[in-house]
Amino acid sequence: MPDQKNIIIAIAISLAIVLGFEFLWPAKPAPAPVPVAQQAAAPTGAPQPASTASAPTVPGSPAQTALNRSEAVAQGQRLKIETPQLAGSLSLVGSRLDDLTLVNYHETPDTASPRIALLSPKTTAEPYYAEFGWVSGDTAVKVPGPDAVWQADADVLTPQSPVMLLWSNGEGLVFKRTLKVDENFMFTITDSVENTGGKAVTLNPYGLIARGYTPHTQDFYILHEGPLGVFDSTLKELKYKTLKEEKAFSTDSKGGWLGITDKYWLTAIDLDNDTSSKARFLYTTSDQKDRYQADFLGEARTIEPGQSVAVKTDFFAGAKQVKLLDHYAEAYQIDRFDLAIDFGWFYFLTKPFFYGLQFLHGLFGNFGLAILGFTVVLRLLMYPLADKSFKSMSKMKKLQPQLKSLQEKYADDRARLNQEMMALYKKEGANPVAGCLPMLIQIPIFFSLYKVLFVSIEMRHAPFFGWIHDLSSPDPTTLFNLFGLLPFTPPSFLHIGVWPLIMGLTMWIQQKLNPAPADPMQAKIMGFLPLIFTFMLANFPAGLVIYWAWNNALSSAQQWIIMRKAGVSA
Repeated sequence: MPDQKNIIIAIAISLAIVLGFEFLWPAKPAPAPVPVAQQAAAPTGAPQPASTASAPTVPGSPAQTALNRSEAVAQGQRLKIETPQLAGSLSLVGSRLDDLTLVNYHETPDTASPRIALLSPKTTAEPYYAEFGWVSGDTAVKVPGPDAVWQADADVLTPQSPVMLLWSNGEGLVFKRTLKVDENFMFTITDSVENTGGKAVTLNPYGLIARGYTPHTQDFYILHEGPLGVFDSTLKELKYKTLKEEKAFSTDSKGGWLGITDKYWLTAIDLDNDTSSKARFLYTTSDQKDRYQADFLGEARTIEPGQSVAVKTDFFAGAKQVKLLDHYAEAYQIDRFDLAIDFGWFYFLTKPFFYGLQFLHGLFGNFGLAILGFTVVLRLLMYPLADKSFKSMSKMKKLQPQLKSLQEKYADDRARLNQEMMALYKKEGANPVAGCLPMLIQIPIFFSLYKVLFVSIEMRHAPFFGWIHDLSSPDPTTLFNLFGLLPFTPPSFLHIGVWPLIMGLTMWIQQKLNPAPADPMQAKIMGFLPLIFTFMLANFPAGLVIYWAWNNALSSAQQWIIMRKAGVSA
């Protein structure tokens, strides 16, 4: 029957939303950690020269016991880095950016917890660093390699104080590197070579980002983590496991960028907009340890005696703040740099949703209140459609006694029953399908808001009121230890917090306002839905559960008012 089909469709759509996230693409467990004693240091080096037309691959390093981060940083000569957003240092041996900590981001919502360590030296268990330099097709030409010791003209790099590094090959080539950093996360590296010798040399500029381990990822369908880049205005993403299988990917690109992304953090190199670069993602192993590299090789530059040449490269290392990436895309002319944030298929909704929430956050000072306000705005925008739908549902509920009578009268004549029901709908102006329209619209809205909460760093550790200290994480309370009164932690499938319970209650209230299915079995199924959704949404971000509960409450209030006006019992 049409009204029952309507209910079944609504159930299927609702379950598809949640089951699609929770069960079809579940997060995989973290890979078993490799004992420190078995971990080799990450290799370092430069791309191969122009003659082979590929960027330098970092060679393997001798096996050794990995150092902890503080021990590794303490070794060798370093240039200190201090900005409002970054703290760390650059190794003068090899001129590697390999020690960066994010000043304003912590591992947990507690500001006393450790800061996020983004880059680490090659001698640690989890090396992650960036290198820049020159390569030559002529092996007789000496260029600064991974062990070259650079001389710095200052001790500290700050946004107000650039630093110049100097290295000479002793055979007529003088290499200079000017380092600048802004107030946020962008480094500008200007490499120049002066030829004081007697013959011309040809060099290729290169840059690489090396990660000497496979990080733990959420491995979730809606989130990309791993190598990525924009080449000739086209986004290319490779999961770690995909690159591990394919070994390498390379392409030529004029402009664009490439790098490695985590859920919230990014390292990326801006490619030259005026010349073509050979970009590459590469997977290798060293001492049974995974190694991933994103690199580029620029066009060859010939330097005549008495001449010099310079190239400029921008390097981003930090948090994927939406507005900041948009700023860099415009100010540095980085093609589609905002795609570093995985806003997904509904990009045309997710990014405007983010900016809407950001605007409301500016008004209310709290992202939880912004979500509540944003829900009100969405309800107002959908009011005409929802109003029409609820009026139709009110008519359907008012027709329940007549429908039941028809079902009893034509129980043995299905065709006649459908004919009589359609005649009744037409006579009363009721549309049994109209109730599905708001649900259909809810799917992209729900998914888009979920993406915003899931991928936007602005939502990370954003508090609401009371016990919600992170809107991007599940409600930390649970019914099964009496919300913390009992001293034990229930298993994850029993982790049912206060807000999921509120959501389930609002869903039950909304269900009671809808026309009840005539079929007893369907009525029982519908009766269990609030309970099922309570368990399913318990592990979703608290911000999304708050949105759903508030949306249910607003929908129920609107439906109740319409039913009262229509003279239907509510």
